Amino acid sequence: MTVSRTETQVGAAIEELGEWQHALRAQFPIITAHPEQAYLDSAATAQKPQAVLDAVHTYLTTTNANAGRGTYPWANRTTVLVEQARDRVKRFLGDPAPERSAVHFTSGTTEGLRTVARDWLPGLLADGDEIVVPFADHEANIVPWLEAQQHLARQGVRIRVRPMPYQRASGDYDHTALAETAGGRTRFVAATHVHHVYGGDMNIHRIRRAVGPDAVICLDAAQSIGHLPVSVAELDVDFVVFSGHKAMALPGTGAVWARRSRGPDFVPGGWSGTPNTVGIASLTAAMNWLDAAGTDRIEQWTVALASRLTDGLRHLDAYEILGCQTSLAADSPVQRRQGIVTFRHHAIDSSDLGFILFSHGFMVRSDQHCQGRAGERTGSVRVSPHVHNTVEEVDRLLAVLATLG
Repeated sequence: MTVSRTETQVGAAIEELGEWQHALRAQFPIITAHPEQAYLDSAATAQKPQAVLDAVHTYLTTTNANAGRGTYPWANRTTVLVEQARDRVKRFLGDPAPERSAVHFTSGTTEGLRTVARDWLPGLLADGDEIVVPFADHEANIVPWLEAQQHLARQGVRIRVRPMPYQRASGDYDHTALAETAGGRTRFVAATHVHHVYGGDMNIHRIRRAVGPDAVICLDAAQSIGHLPVSVAELDVDFVVFSGHKAMALPGTGAVWARRSRGPDFVPGGWSGTPNTVGIASLTAAMNWLDAAGTDRIEQWTVALASRLTDGLRHLDAYEILGCQTSLAADSPVQRRQGIVTFRHHAIDSSDLGFILFSHGFMVRSDQHCQGRAGERTGSVRVSPHVHNTVEEVDRLLAVLATLG
């Protein structure tokens, strides 16, 4: 979805969604219990609405059992819960052909990407093939592919790892350079949907055009699922991997969606063991809540808050905004940045700035954000609002930042 970010329209979005946001904020017990605190770290983990907490309590007090291991009612209900959750993930992602796709539950994005790298990728590649790795993205979308390269090398299969090219000024992928470097031996591309530092929508449709119709694309969707509408009907990718805890479910929950149209079928190896049944129950509840709230409206709200923050920072000379300098500005023609704003103070270390902000009631991320070797080498502060955050919190944050200039 494209969100217009002219100053008038940002203000209109805030006004139009104000009552809706107020009603949703009231559904987060940890937020309402601490009105003096502003939680602005949703890119790290999202807070949980009451409906998710209720679903967890209901499952643990009425149904808790092992899936696929028994014939009594609790076990049968748990087995059904897990299988229905797979279908629920497909519906949440707008899967146009659910009979031809698969969903595998994991502990999160990192394990999901490792599962693809360990159990599926070796069956795709032959000696001399190439893969593309985004070395300025999160380490979780880098290390598994290098481990796969090492594993194949021990078997005598040599593959080449090509670095994903970037546009340094914006933090976006350089799709033109990718088209020039990708060739007939480019079999697999690892990519990110929304960048966890720069906040940019990474224009995945342009990756498909750059690498052609046959290359497999694996998408790290940790920062998009639960934050904006994601439709695999529109994204011509083969894997979507995400964490439940960033989408309002419990920690230790995640999923791999596999299209099963390019390469071998996705079948995770080894003995599956006991699934995280309570986590899966929370994921279903979270998806139900997000659909009812409207991920399109959640996107509008968080982008409007991030636009307001970015516009304020642009007037404070002591700060540098990372990524595209204007893509979240209210008067920007760029339409593809999401609700993550990362910045540095020219004189105050990011860790110190994080402590200062917490002393004023703001919880933000302040470090190097697990970015890969081609990313930022200096720490920064990341602000990532969600639907429970308010305009007043953003304005109060800007007022505190202004005093440090």
